[in-house]
Formats: sequence, C-alpha cells, structure tokens
Amino acid sequence: MLIGIDHVQLAAPPGGEEAARDFYVGVLGMTELPKPPALAARGGCWFQAGTVVIHIGVEDPFRPALKAHPGLLVTDIDALAKSLTRHGLPVRWDDSIPELRRFHSDDPHGNRLEFIAN
Repeated sequence: MLIGIDHVQLAAPPGGEEAARDFYVGVLGMTELPKPPALAARGGCWFQAGTVVIHIGVEDPFRPALKAHPGLLVTDIDALAKSLTRHGLPVRWDDSIPELRRFHSDDPHGNRLEFIAN
C-alpha cells in the first residue's frame, strides 16, 4: 500500500528558520518551498531537491533528533563531505554496512542526517 515518502520533518527551536535556510539551501543546495499561509503562521520552513522534501517544524521546547534521522542518497558523497567540513560541520564516516559508503552529520540544530552514496 505504501508507495513512497512525501517528506521528512525535522525540528528546530523557535527562531531557527534562518539557520535552517543557511544549511539546507546554502550548504546542501536545496530550494525553499513556500508554505501554505495557514502553516506558515506556525513558523518553520520547507525545502526540496529533486524528490527529496524536508520540512523543518518549530518545537518549543526543542530537542534535536540524535538517533532518528533521514537517510539521504547523494551523487557525490566525497564532494559533500568536503563541503560540510569546509562549513565546519561534522562528518562521521560509518563503515558498519560494508556495501554502503555513508556518513552522518548534523544540521545546525543538531538533528542527525545520514548521507549515502548512490
């Protein structure tokens, strides 16, 4: 019955939208999507790159997702790792699944993200 994932939602603290924009647009190269007016009033922001859609919702009190995470397929994992490092963001390579090249990083709010070579 399931046919795909429409989006993944991560949380940010109140006022965290600009940091999210800097990261998801400025570092990952995603495009910000307009939110419907009724949802825009709640804060947060939405981003898209190809079929990948990430919603950032405001939570108060905020707690980052330290274990739960989206697994994002990327075309050039080495270039992304270098870009994240240049931006001062962590790159934690994980070889525990031998057939996958992957690493974990964090968005500016501490939410865990996994990047997997496609």
